Amino acid sequence: MNLSFGFSPCPNDTYAFDALVHCRTPAPFTAVPALHDIEELNALARDGTYELTKLSFGALAGLRDRYTLLRSGAALGRGCGPLIVARAPATLAEAAAGRIAIPGWDTTACLLLRLAAPAIGEAVEVRYDRILDAVASGEVDAGLIIHESRFTYADHGLVEVADLGAWWEADTGLPIPLGAICARTDLGPDLIAEAETAIRFSVEHAFAHPLDSLEYVRAHSQELSDEVCRQHIDLYVNEFTVDLGDDGMAAVDALLARASAPA
Repeated sequence: MNLSFGFSPCPNDTYAFDALVHCRTPAPFTAVPALHDIEELNALARDGTYELTKLSFGALAGLRDRYTLLRSGAALGRGCGPLIVARAPATLAEAAAGRIAIPGWDTTACLLLRLAAPAIGEAVEVRYDRILDAVASGEVDAGLIIHESRFTYADHGLVEVADLGAWWEADTGLPIPLGAICARTDLGPDLIAEAETAIRFSVEHAFAHPLDSLEYVRAHSQELSDEVCRQHIDLYVNEFTVDLGDDGMAAVDALLARASAPA
């Protein structure tokens, strides 16, 4: 039996799910990978395209009737939230009030921006890996960055304006939920439980045998140095990726509650 599995080409995902898609760990199905940018995955999920998929928690808020959150595979933690950057120092309110590039309306980053700075000026959707260039060139006044951009924004002559993960942690005391792994609910509870276990096995294998995934990670991150790939993995793959646990579930519940609250 095959199950389609949509996830991103970012190093944390290719590292975590290498074992599953290459059958290094036991699973009662074959995972057929489909790699997309996170906002593309959010859009595809509205049509239920993939049976297993990565989603922004910001998108999951509107898709809980179609997809079930799995406890394994998530990107969640502390000190790993999205950043707002600009060409010159500014306040969060100033940056949000101008022309700001966002990596997608359904991303968790955009949800956090709306929560932290409700008075947003002009938000412009830009693919996440183009945002730094858009800010540096003056196309936009500020940028909301995710993924590996947090390690490279200074190389573009940009400065940090705000850390939305730090804002969330200070406001709630909880880790920041970024990306979820979900199963299409129509798979049924038994197969969903098996998928959750298979993903956990894959993450555990990645931790135990980190070199196994090296070729897969490199194949999908050719523009990134090995150092940036390692920083990316170390930041976004952690104990919460193995299992969300009580703290992780509390953080997810808190974020989804805020996402659903009246404006």
